[in-house]
Amino acid sequence: MSRLHSTLHSSFSSFFSRMTCILPGLFLCCLVALAAIGLEWIEWHWTGRAWLEALVLAILLGAIVRTLWTPGARFLSGIHFSAKVLLETAIVLIGAMLSFDAIAASGPTLLVTIVIMVMLSISTGYLIARMLGLPKRLATLIACGNAICGNSAIAAVAPAIGARGEEVAAAISFTAILGIAVVLSLPFVGGWLGMTPQGYGVFAGMTVYAVPQVLAAASPFSSLSVQVGTLVKLVRVLMLGPVVFCFSLIGGRDADIEPLPGKCRKAGRFAAIAHFVPWFILGFLAVAVARNSGAIPDVVATGAMKVSAWLTVIAMAALGLEVDIRTLANAGPRASAAALLSLLVLGILSALAIACLGLG
Repeated sequence: MSRLHSTLHSSFSSFFSRMTCILPGLFLCCLVALAAIGLEWIEWHWTGRAWLEALVLAILLGAIVRTLWTPGARFLSGIHFSAKVLLETAIVLIGAMLSFDAIAASGPTLLVTIVIMVMLSISTGYLIARMLGLPKRLATLIACGNAICGNSAIAAVAPAIGARGEEVAAAISFTAILGIAVVLSLPFVGGWLGMTPQGYGVFAGMTVYAVPQVLAAASPFSSLSVQVGTLVKLVRVLMLGPVVFCFSLIGGRDADIEPLPGKCRKAGRFAAIAHFVPWFILGFLAVAVARNSGAIPDVVATGAMKVSAWLTVIAMAALGLEVDIRTLANAGPRASAAALLSLLVLGILSALAIACLGLG
């Protein structure tokens, strides 16, 4: 009995300690999120519409706060918790709003197009980076980051090709900045091109870096855009597995890509493979299947969507708080140019595919 009491006391103490570390940063993220929601309400009150959604405003406000003031160490755990755990939980709950009937109209053409687009994006991104004189490893990281899922792809591919720490840092430094720029500009591009909600969902899913950023970019159009965009983006993320596996096989054969020695290289490859299918993707698919099979009733699905919306705004604030706009200069002009040009190429290819294949 005393052993059980000791175990419970230890678990409670650990939980309390963890929450104590998280709360300051979580509270900061909630404040930024509330400010974003307040600004959205002001937009509605004065103009009759939200020109910038709370999701986008949360990212912008967070980035502004982070650029003007660096949060102390006591805030970091909560910010990271909000940006990761809350975000991934929100993504899982989004499965409750995914309609398989709405997606089925696209047929297998969409799946094949996504695979081809990822391959083309990696190839063209790599060529652009090499033409600008970037090393092969850095060029590979930039290309994979643009083609698949930004920082997650960079982190997963890095050990497979033996990338150095400074190369990973350089590749990651531009991702947050360009990700925000894409989220802000994409709705205007989609409107200018006259895209339908489904077509714009495909466009957002094809071009936006991270799964949660798809929500911010697709929300201004419609819920269908969010559903389609999320599905397309998740398929892109699933491409990370085959891509990392291929690079782990060929990485050491390139003279300029120095493999890690012995066990370290093997450990790096296994670590990369472990990121093939993140838990929140499986959770998203499980919730989507449960919802479309009728296991989740309408009232629960509605509640899940509301909770997901709130969690996403808080998570967007956390993502913004992790971005220092001034770090863009640290990536160097050539790396920044390579990332921007390859992203533009991906956007153009995506728009052409949507128009030519009738995906929208």
